Amino acid sequence: MSNPFFDHPILNSPYAYPKRHWELDAQGQPTQKIKDTRRKAEFITPIPKPKKRKTPPAQQEIIFDEGKGLSTKKQQYDPTSIINEVRQNVNAWRSLPSVMYQIEADFKARVQSEFNRLIEGAAKGNGRA
Repeated sequence: MSNPFFDHPILNSPYAYPKRHWELDAQGQPTQKIKDTRRKAEFITPIPKPKKRKTPPAQQEIIFDEGKGLSTKKQQYDPTSIINEVRQNVNAWRSLPSVMYQIEADFKARVQSEFNRLIEGAAKGNGRA
């Protein structure tokens, strides 16, 4: 049975702001719907649904403690704020004229072509074109 989420997981170019993403339900399962927005930064691991499914246990939050007692559930490391800050910086970089970030048009075209070739190869199921 075909599963578009796993058959064609990449929806966006690496050179443009991500405008679409695959929607996931509360359990992290693909709904097979494409949303026309950027996905919110959060940690999700989409995995194929098991053939038989009982009521899933609620996923516990991981506290990054390293066994030193420095983090608690109340005060813990929040990597999503760092991710969102990096996203803002990347968006600012993307908005610069290409001359500013010194990527030759010829090189960018070659990278985009290779990216498209890999995506097409993955879509055909062989991973390589």
